[in-house]
This record gives sequence, structure tokens and C-alpha cells, in this order.
Amino acid sequence: MKEEFYGKCRKKSRKLSEGFTFVETLAVLAIGAVLSAGSIVSATRLISLAKKTAARSQIEQFSSALQAYFLDCGRFPTTEQGLSALWEKPVLYPVPENWEGPYLDRKPSADPWGTNFEYISAESSIMPSEVPENLPFVLMSYGADKKKGGEGEACDIVSWK
Repeated sequence: MKEEFYGKCRKKSRKLSEGFTFVETLAVLAIGAVLSAGSIVSATRLISLAKKTAARSQIEQFSSALQAYFLDCGRFPTTEQGLSALWEKPVLYPVPENWEGPYLDRKPSADPWGTNFEYISAESSIMPSEVPENLPFVLMSYGADKKKGGEGEACDIVSWK
């Protein structure tokens, strides 16, 4: 009699433990959703940081190329000649006689947010007021918002900071 009773209990417990209950399934899905959301937030922050780092790196590369241009030509490109003077000999006045370029491995490209870097020569009258004196040029990327100013992800990346 005892064996019969225990045998029936075992059969019932096997039936109950064969799968997950609806509540257990929902709990597992909720935990998975919370973990996925956390990883997406972290990935977004890392992508933002990577874009800022890439923009700074490009500005440094352009600065080095501009220094090499200056050594060959005796002056920096004008604002009108822009960064393209590092890739191909300028045709706008003043045309440098000793241009030995190209000074970059490839044509200057847009910043990580898809806008062109802004180059301003010190000879230009449109030099931003916040720029320290005696800088021969300024390079800027306006960041994620593509507008001057901003904070956080939208902050400007500039050559003088």
C-alpha cells in the first residue's frame, strides 16, 4: 500500500516538473530584457566615446599634416583653400610654389557624425573669439548635434583644447 501511494506521488511530481510554469517563463524573459537594455545603454555610450576619440584623432592628423604643409610652403593654407590643400595643390591665391603634397594618405573626410571639419586660418577675420591668441589655425568638429556649442555627446571637438 505504501509503495502504491509513493508511486502515485512520484508520477504527479514528474508531471509537474516536466516544464516551466508561465510565471517562471515571464520571470526569465523579464530578466533577459533588463540585461539586454543595460547592454544597449553601455554600447551606446561606447559608440559615442569612440566617435569623439575618432574626431580628436582626425584633428591631430590634420594638425600634423598642416605643420608639414607649413614647412614646405612657408605658410598655412588660407581658410578658402581649406583642408583640401593638404590633398591637392591649391589653385586659389596664394598658390604655394613649394607644395610637395599630398600631406595626407587620403582625401580629408567628414567627421564621425557626417559633417565636414571646419578649418579657419589665423589670417581669417572669422576666427572664433574663444580661441587662444597666436594660434596659426583652428580645426573644429561640431559633434553629434552638428551645431556650434553643446555639452555631453553634442560638445564641440576643437584643436586648441
